[in-house]
Amino acid sequence: MTTVLHTLAAVGPVAAAWGVHGLWMRRRLSAARRDPLTGLWTRHAFETRTAHTLARRPHVAVILCDLDGFKAVNDTHGHAAGDAAIRAAAAGLTDALDGRPGAVAARLGGDEFAAAVPLADPLALPWLLRGLHDGMTAPFRHAGRDLTVGASIGAALSSDLNPAVSRPGEALATLLRLADEAMYAVKRAGGGWHYPAATTPARGTTAGRRTGRPGTHMTHRKGAA
Repeated sequence: MTTVLHTLAAVGPVAAAWGVHGLWMRRRLSAARRDPLTGLWTRHAFETRTAHTLARRPHVAVILCDLDGFKAVNDTHGHAAGDAAIRAAAAGLTDALDGRPGAVAARLGGDEFAAAVPLADPLALPWLLRGLHDGMTAPFRHAGRDLTVGASIGAALSSDLNPAVSRPGEALATLLRLADEAMYAVKRAGGGWHYPAATTPARGTTAGRRTGRPGTHMTHRKGAA
């Protein structure tokens, strides 16, 4: 019995140290999956979580958002204002997805964001996109000034895809291309949101994105009624 007690006394500190190390590692891994500026998921974490959602939910909206006028804010008011714009847009994105179980929001890099949102009813997608646009373009306060940026938002819906595109990884790649095309179509029109209900990409792709990319039939342009 004495030998057992001595052994436990010797092993205890080592086990505790490994427990602390394991907790530290888990926190480091979690931090690596989060964008340090906004706290949103990074690209890799977004793709992993969205593929998981696509395998389990029948109607998933994949959404890409690109800020409009971000460079002007950054150049005119400084990098701190640019960072504030990114954080404000991220907060607007997060608020718009609040109360939607299974929703995933990410910052892909620069001023580009993404979201994947399971929908009980696909007809609710336009209301979701309108809320996202309103949230991400709301004025924000920086250095005593109210500043704004615009946003171009494109969306694709998993249930619109050809049933032959069945593997979650393949479906996600297709949905991201479709959302990318929709986003740049509405950006060319002046910003807003766009869901073309497309089933296959209209253009060729390079590295999974629309070739030539720099950096429902329902479209809502910035300033439209």
